[in-house]
Amino acid sequence: MTLEDLLASVERDAAPPTSLSSPLRALWLAKKGRWDDSHDVVNDLPTSMGSWIHAHLHRIEGDLGNAAYWYARAGRDAIRTQHDLDGEWRDLVLANL
Repeated sequence: MTLEDLLASVERDAAPPTSLSSPLRALWLAKKGRWDDSHDVVNDLPTSMGSWIHAHLHRIEGDLGNAAYWYARAGRDAIRTQHDLDGEWRDLVLANL
């Protein structure tokens, strides 16, 4: 799967492909606008990647304090991660492909 394949799936499919890893599933759901479902997935990802996705979700939500907590758990500097949400989403997808 490529970034373009994932984006196409988000556009056309009602559900994420079953072959996606949990991080990619969470990112698919986030891009689809299904924040709560994406959050449920990352709640079960006790990894630095799960924490980074968790931070991204809280940025989408607008809860920057909570996002900062999750960036710290991911070992990432929240200040350096202040680029646009779409750019960060792409970075996350590429890190998981």
